[in-house]
Amino acid sequence: MIALHDRFAGALAALAPTLLPTLARLVFAGVLLSYFWTSALTKIGPGIGGLLSPTDGAYIQIFPRAMEAAGYDSSQLTSYHWAVVVAGTWAELLLPLCLVLGLFARLAALGMIGFVIVQSLTDIYGHGVGGADLGRWFDADSGALIADQRALWIVLLAGIAMLGAGPLSLDRVLTRNRR
Repeated sequence: MIALHDRFAGALAALAPTLLPTLARLVFAGVLLSYFWTSALTKIGPGIGGLLSPTDGAYIQIFPRAMEAAGYDSSQLTSYHWAVVVAGTWAELLLPLCLVLGLFARLAALGMIGFVIVQSLTDIYGHGVGGADLGRWFDADSGALIADQRALWIVLLAGIAMLGAGPLSLDRVLTRNRR
C-alpha cells in the first residue's frame, strides 16, 4: 500500500510543474481577469487619452479619504495622487493580461500579489470594510471578501510566482527562442 501511494505521489509530483501553473492561469482568467479589467475600465477617462486622464471614480476608489477631503474634486489632488491612480490603473490592465498570456508571469504574479495587498488595505482603511466582509480565518464562513477570498487569490498567484507560467505560455516560447 505504501509503495502504491509513493508511486502515485511521484506521478503527481512529476505533473505539478506542468499542470499547476497552467491550471492557475486558467482559473485566474476564468475567475479574476474580468473582475480586474472591469474595475480598471471604470478608472479610464474617454478616448486613448483616458489612459492618462483617470476618472473621478478612480480617485474615489484609490484615495477615498483624500477625495472626501477635497470635496470630491480630483483637481484638488496632487501629481502624486495622479501618478498612483494611473500606475494602479495600468497595473490592473497589464498585469492580468501578462498572467493570462504567460508573459513575464512570475513578475506579473508578484505584482498582482502586491496589488491585491494594497487593494485590501485600501478597502479596510480607506473604505472602512469590516465585520463580515473583512472576515477572519478559522471560522465557519469561507466567503469573506478580504480574509478568505483575497487570501486564496494570493495563494493562486504565489503558485505562478514560484512555478512560472507553465508550458503553454509566452514565457516558454521566449525561453526556447533565447536558447
